[in-house]
Order: sequence, then structure tokens, then C-alpha cells
Amino acid sequence: MTPLLLLAAALLALAALAVAALLASRAQEERRRTGQRLSAVAAPHARARPIADVSITRAETPARAPPLMRLAALIGFDPAKAARYPAPWWVAVPAAVALARLGAAMAGGVLGTYALLAVPPAAVMLCRGFFGWAEARYRQKLLVQLPDALAMIVRAVRVGIPVAEAIRGVAQEAPAPTGSEFAQLHDQVLIGVPLEQGLRDLGRRSGLGEYRFFATAIGLQAQTGGGLTEVLENLADVVRKRVALQSRGRALSSEARTSALVLAVLPVATGGMIYVLDPAYVGVLFLSPKGHTLLGVAALSLAIGVGAMRMIIQKTLA
Repeated sequence: MTPLLLLAAALLALAALAVAALLASRAQEERRRTGQRLSAVAAPHARARPIADVSITRAETPARAPPLMRLAALIGFDPAKAARYPAPWWVAVPAAVALARLGAAMAGGVLGTYALLAVPPAAVMLCRGFFGWAEARYRQKLLVQLPDALAMIVRAVRVGIPVAEAIRGVAQEAPAPTGSEFAQLHDQVLIGVPLEQGLRDLGRRSGLGEYRFFATAIGLQAQTGGGLTEVLENLADVVRKRVALQSRGRALSSEARTSALVLAVLPVATGGMIYVLDPAYVGVLFLSPKGHTLLGVAALSLAIGVGAMRMIIQKTLA
């Protein structure tokens, strides 16, 4: 029985890696297409410099990064974005290792000592999941607040206020995290960094195509002139429609998300109630090797099921 379970676990791990690689390749392809669309939109108006100099390219990664930076990149942690995470790395990483070790202990009845080999990759996946979730939440807040920030800039420019002063107004009046991002941009301009360079840095920090397009619009307007307020109004309208569409999608998928939550919580709640009624009956799962095996298989099945439902819901909303 043990070899079959070991083979099944290996196949599941390979399937998970294949799905992760597929999703990563699709995300990279989508970013490439977004960059091409932005280039196609902005290229007819660019005369002084190529559009690649304006903003849409990502920061280059050094070929030889320090070992600590490579390790941070492996677990999905970016030291420059430490303020975005709800917990510091020295709390998140040990917690991920502890959870991975707990999972290995539960799987020890099936895999034996081989379960310890899964602790490092499981801890890395947990860390990447946590930091990725925090980054996605931060970007979603920036996206939701962007239309209001653009509206502030449009109103300021229409009454004759320079763009740099309009950015200062956004830094003072916009809520976090938009206010802090624009405050950092304003501080860069104050110490002599060109506005275009600061906007490029803002687009790279945010990781959002809308911010990079905003930087492109400001850069092109500074080079070629044109109606900046109209471009920013159109961008704000597009972002508002996108946020509204996301909200509608989440509302329509609320039943599926609730079902997934109920299915995830039901086994734990049922086990807890049975433990209250008959502790000795449920205690077999925690006190015997066969119980550890059953508990590990159940936890693995539950994780796979919840992950599959979450992936289906996210792909549907995308």
C-alpha cells in the first residue's frame, strides 16, 4: 500500500508543478501582450525618444545577485516592499517552516522519513503564497484608488496647476497606499529626479499596467504636448469599469466561493464536534500511526480540493 501512496503523492506533486508552470507562463505571456498593446497605443505619438525609454519596460534583474537576494527571490520576498506585507519576514518564514514540518509529520505515516524531503519545497511554496497574496492585495488597493487619484490630477491640471504640484496634492489627500506611493514620487522629484524617471519607478513599484500607462501618458505629454486631461480621464474611466467588472464577477461567484468555504470548513468542524462528543474516537487519528496516515491523506485531499476550486474560481474571474 505504501508504494502506491508514494506514487500517488509523486504524481500529485508533478501535476501541481505542471499547473504552476502553466499559470506562470500564461501570466508572463499576458504581461508581454499588455506591453505590446501599450507600445502600439503610444508609439504614434512618440517623437523625441523611443517608447521603451518612457516607462513600460520592467526593471532589469542583475545577472549575479547576492545569495541573500536570490534566497529572498526564491521565497517571493522583496525587501523593497517589506512595508506591504502584513507580517515581517522573520515571522512569516518560521511560520511557513513550522506548517510544512507539521504537514510532514502527518504524512510520515504514509511516506516515512521521505516526508522530511518535502519540508523545504512546501515551506517555499507557503512563503511564496503568503507574500504573493499580500502583494496582490496591495495592487488591488492601488487599482481601486487609481481613478480618484487621476481625477485629482485632472482637476488640478484644468485650473492651471503643474503636474508636479498635482502629484503633491494626491500625495497629501489620497488614502494609503496610493498616498504613500505618490508621496515617494514627490520626494524623488524634490531631490532632483526627473518626473519621467520618477513615474517609471512608480510604474515598476506598483506592478500594474495602468500605472505604467499613466507614466507613459505623462512622459509623452511632456515631449509632444497634447490633451493630458482627456487621456487621464479616459484611463480613469477604463479603470473604473474594470473595477466594477471585477466586483460584478465576485458577486456572481459568491455562491461558488461560499460553497468552497463550506466544503473546506466542514471536515474540520465535524471532526471538532465528534471530538467533543467522543474524544477517544477521534484521538486515534492523533495517537496511532494509522491515524497519522489517515489524517495526512485527508489533509492532502482537502488541500487539493480547495486549491482546485480556488483555481477554477480565479480563472473564471480572470
